[in-house]
Amino acid sequence: MKSRRWVFPALLVSALTATLAPHAQAHGNDQQRLRTVGYYTQWSGYDRNFLVNDLVKNGAAAKLTHLNYAFGFLDEAGKCVSADPWADYQRPFGAEQSVNGKADVAGQPLSGNLNQLKQLKAKYPKLKVYISLGGWSGSKYFSNAALTPESRAAHVKSCVDLWLKGDLPGAPAGAAKGIFDGVDLDWEWPSSTAGAEGNVVRPEDKVNFTSLLREYRKQFTALGWRNGGKVYDLTAFLPANTREIGLGFEVPKVFSLLTFGTIQGYDYHGGWDAKTNQQSALRTPAGDPTGTNFSTQVTIDHYLKAGAPRSKLVLGVPFFSRGWTGVTNKDNGIFQPATGPAPAKYEAGYEDYKNLKAKLGTYKVYRDQKAGFAWIFDGSTLWTWDDPVELKRKARYVVDRGLGGAMIWSLDGDTADGELISALRSGLS
Repeated sequence: MKSRRWVFPALLVSALTATLAPHAQAHGNDQQRLRTVGYYTQWSGYDRNFLVNDLVKNGAAAKLTHLNYAFGFLDEAGKCVSADPWADYQRPFGAEQSVNGKADVAGQPLSGNLNQLKQLKAKYPKLKVYISLGGWSGSKYFSNAALTPESRAAHVKSCVDLWLKGDLPGAPAGAAKGIFDGVDLDWEWPSSTAGAEGNVVRPEDKVNFTSLLREYRKQFTALGWRNGGKVYDLTAFLPANTREIGLGFEVPKVFSLLTFGTIQGYDYHGGWDAKTNQQSALRTPAGDPTGTNFSTQVTIDHYLKAGAPRSKLVLGVPFFSRGWTGVTNKDNGIFQPATGPAPAKYEAGYEDYKNLKAKLGTYKVYRDQKAGFAWIFDGSTLWTWDDPVELKRKARYVVDRGLGGAMIWSLDGDTADGELISALRSGLS
């Protein structure tokens, strides 16, 4: 793409400086407090019946600093699209389901989760809300989006138009404007075949990811200038596996462009393993039969050595468990052979914390205090167990290591009284 010569007004120069050095200027205040970032999934309003107003009811909204709305998808050309228009901006909510206590009415400009997020921001004006793009099932075409200067520009413009300017298909222009304060990129994973089957993967994804971030910064600066100097944030969900980090991310360059990065602190092991194991241990436990050395300590140390600043590392924590069944009843079930993933309400081998807590009486809790993880076992079924004790432990780890906060996947897994987020937030305070 040919370069253009621009004459920058003073305001735009200031905004550009802040945007290109977010760690030093634009987000200085944000860096001075520990972030509590939570993912709210667009599908949690279906089977789980966990609505945006439940974030008010269980106290989560008051404890969050940032909320990521997951997910927006990309089409084959790399343009931003809604993965579920009904959930995002069409579904009407009754008064008892709504954040502001008022029922949606026919013909209003905006409905769905986005309208509820708009109401949530009005109720909690300090809360920042981002649109998260991709995820495990939505990363197929990120490589196409990032491939060329032209495709990057078109992708970012489509995202700005759809999510930041709020120009939704079939809705009045700007119907969703002002809801999102930035974009969270969840590309799983650049240059790696470890993502979902069918993802487009190219060796050049690694450098193209950095170029994509630069394009976001460029267009965010221009958009901010047109909106009174507003600074739009840019974050990314980044892998725990050091192999995927090395394959897909130029770590120092990436973090120079991000407001912060959320680091996967879970899914170290799961029902895909032949033996039971931990999914979110702070340190690699003795006796791990896989020899993979997966742990939070390993991951965080890798990012730090690669050049990531501590204050921009936000540790992901799970509000869900990974589980196995047919487990050999030996050594309290840990590191034992299993017949497969444990039965669960929504997905085999994956269960919300609140559902497991409701039947905890049939299990016994075990903890590895040295490695920093817990599990529950009933003699044949084992689940990893991130309860309030473990969430406080993880929060203390964030504080002790001088990291930038904690991130939750996902908010719908908590109890009706928000016991997990309360434990996490108290540990970060």
